[in-house]
Amino acid sequence: MKTLLVLIVFSFLAVANLFAATDVYRATDIQPPPVPREFRAAWITEVASNADWPSKPGLSVAAQKAELITLLDQAVQLHLNAVVFQVRPASDAVYNSPYEPWSAVITGTQGKSPEPFYDPLAFAIQEAHKRGLELHAWFNPFRAWLSTERTAPAWNHVTRLHPEFIRRFGDQTWLDPGIPAVRNYVLSVVMDVVKRYDVDGVQFDDYFYPYPQNDANGHPLDFPDYGTWEEFGGPLHLGRDDWRRANINKFIYAAYVRIKATKPWVKIGVSPFGIWRPGYPPQIKGLDSYSSLYADSRLWLASGWVDYLSPQLYWSIDSRQQSFPVLLNWWERQNVHGRELWPGLSTAYVGENFSPEEIARQVQIIRSSAGATGEIYFHLKNLVDNIELNNLIRTQNMESALTPAMTWLSSDVPGQPTLSATEDTATNLTFQWTSPDAQSPRFWVLQYTGTNQVWKTQICPGSQSGCTFTTTHPDAISVSAEDNYGNVSSPAVLRRIVVPSARPWKKGMLNSY
Repeated sequence: MKTLLVLIVFSFLAVANLFAATDVYRATDIQPPPVPREFRAAWITEVASNADWPSKPGLSVAAQKAELITLLDQAVQLHLNAVVFQVRPASDAVYNSPYEPWSAVITGTQGKSPEPFYDPLAFAIQEAHKRGLELHAWFNPFRAWLSTERTAPAWNHVTRLHPEFIRRFGDQTWLDPGIPAVRNYVLSVVMDVVKRYDVDGVQFDDYFYPYPQNDANGHPLDFPDYGTWEEFGGPLHLGRDDWRRANINKFIYAAYVRIKATKPWVKIGVSPFGIWRPGYPPQIKGLDSYSSLYADSRLWLASGWVDYLSPQLYWSIDSRQQSFPVLLNWWERQNVHGRELWPGLSTAYVGENFSPEEIARQVQIIRSSAGATGEIYFHLKNLVDNIELNNLIRTQNMESALTPAMTWLSSDVPGQPTLSATEDTATNLTFQWTSPDAQSPRFWVLQYTGTNQVWKTQICPGSQSGCTFTTTHPDAISVSAEDNYGNVSSPAVLRRIVVPSARPWKKGMLNSY
């Protein structure tokens, strides 16, 4: 009887082994759903009273790195796809610069390098890309010194090396944009970052000439550049206002030309004050940035001197004189070259000027608009710390999104990747992919679905070459390559086919195509 039972058990195991199912992945013409295109970013500030990072000057290197990683992880959890990282608050550097001193936000003392040494910008880029995030370097071009600074200027700060560049304006210290050598100096600083760092974009803030100030008697101060105007006004000797605007126009145009000549894929953007001029459109009232900051931001957009514009639309929907949708619609109409329009939204005002629902409504207006393709939140800390706002944004960003493609820079599509599958163990399944192109992609677009037919999307770094599933195996998996311009290849797709595992099938080997 015992012998008969043993024979029955062995016979059953043999049959089970003959007909046991295994997963085979084969190429298929199934197409994953298109990934949404939307710029979802947040500014990372370093000099505001509630700065994003570091939480205070002079933190240890380990603490700085841990804080920055946490911020980037939080950005990913919100399904953002970019951060705008402040690298030059006031003619100082949050990176290892040959031109300007280390910012005091890093060590507490301007000019002092971190110990043990590391480069925060290089670290931020590496960690952002690892998480599928773009990083745009944010420059304050002509601000020379912060009145809130508690440390003395370093020996190599521009106020000491080039006092002829400096102008005092109330409690502010400024570089004079009217001096050609000043514009060249700032451009040299910017180009150094573009050449040495793998940034995805360069962004200039709204500070060109300073915001208006009054003296102790309430009278408007005049920026002290009369002598500069007399010296550099040119043969036509433009009026001072027109000459000031021309200085900033020259700077923006030169930055665009020089950056594109060096790395044409690096995006160039400006985040100007949200009102170009009062009366444009007619109901709008407020600061005249055209005649106060000498920023002709409409010209830059209409001339195609930027890849994107992020006007700071920090007002509510229902504020008639600074209406968010009215201003957004006006900016859309100025975008005759079809550049990207990504308005700035002020999460810093939530709880002070308006509710979290206001930001959520503004995002919906952007998504339903004809000409805007994303937004930038000012700033990340407020977006993260406000639980109600955080939950609203998570609800609106239920899936990952790719940043819009810059097709006017390049429309060439990368080659289709090669995708293969290998069963490592009884449970582990590894997929590997390679690009047919000589240059690695910026990011990989990984999509997969289970039996529920719901596709999930991950944006992976270009250095990644595979992924492993440990518990459940996908029904289908797709990989596409995205280049530096945002162009995406056709997908390589594999679909699972369950087949009996009979000899001569060799366990552990799966088909690859």
